[in-house]
Amino acid sequence: MKIFYTDVFELPLPDGHRFPMSKYRLLRERINSSAIRSQIHLLVPQASPDDELSLVHDREYIRKLETGDLADVEERRIGFPWSKKMLERSRRSTGASVDAGFAAMADRVSVNLAGGTHHAFADCGQGYCVFNDTCVAARVLQQRGLVKNVAIVDLDVHQGNGTAAICQGDQSIFTLSIHCDKNYPFRKTDSDLDYALPVGCEDGEYLDVLDSALAELSNRFKPELVFYVSGADPYSGDRLGQLSLSKQGLLQRDQRFFEWCAENHLPTVVTMGGGYSPDIQDIVDIHFETVFQALGYFENSRVHL
Repeated sequence: MKIFYTDVFELPLPDGHRFPMSKYRLLRERINSSAIRSQIHLLVPQASPDDELSLVHDREYIRKLETGDLADVEERRIGFPWSKKMLERSRRSTGASVDAGFAAMADRVSVNLAGGTHHAFADCGQGYCVFNDTCVAARVLQQRGLVKNVAIVDLDVHQGNGTAAICQGDQSIFTLSIHCDKNYPFRKTDSDLDYALPVGCEDGEYLDVLDSALAELSNRFKPELVFYVSGADPYSGDRLGQLSLSKQGLLQRDQRFFEWCAENHLPTVVTMGGGYSPDIQDIVDIHFETVFQALGYFENSRVHL
């Protein structure tokens, strides 16, 4: 299974910055030292060029990022200080989802150890998201004629408002978001299918909603490829999440998602999404388990080909 990583482009953030950037490096190191290392290929992705980014993003927004000509309010909305390294990492993180898309079409599943930047709109970034990697990757694969209908299943605790806005009116991309209702972003954008969960929602209720949501997606849309924004932030210990899922509940979330993929014979791209636990090892544990479940889907797919 191919796994694309971008932690070599890790950003030097100011002291006190709240984003746990080191989770990407720690996750790759966990994978690299684990028993699954012999079953995967760790690869550095290409950087998405302007012609790919502009399938989703306004050219003026891309230009401002290239030149550093963002207004102060635009930079604050993104949450990262602008730098050439920030731009390079953002291009690589998006390129990782594009590369993973091609790999998934060939191998059934692939992983981006970053990505899930679902708050990025066509003309601006937001919430630590510069480019919308899943939308760019979906549009690239569609442009290349590899796939027509794409689903984006977003199980990050925060609603994928940028993804929803970009894909509104696009009948070829179906967006599903299961998120905490009383949480960022406070002004949400309608996805094709939204499930807003109450603060404190626990494993049982969450998993019931997930089953219903995936069944509803299947009833309404027939994807040929799915992007999975997994997210470690529904975890009960997450400081920005406000849901109360256990690690076991998140494991069952991943298992049920991949069971649905198997039932529908779906090529799948996995992205990490958010995670903000005070103990960074909790974030790494949850993301690693998602990768492990993806590998199980990959191995089962090989057996049945």
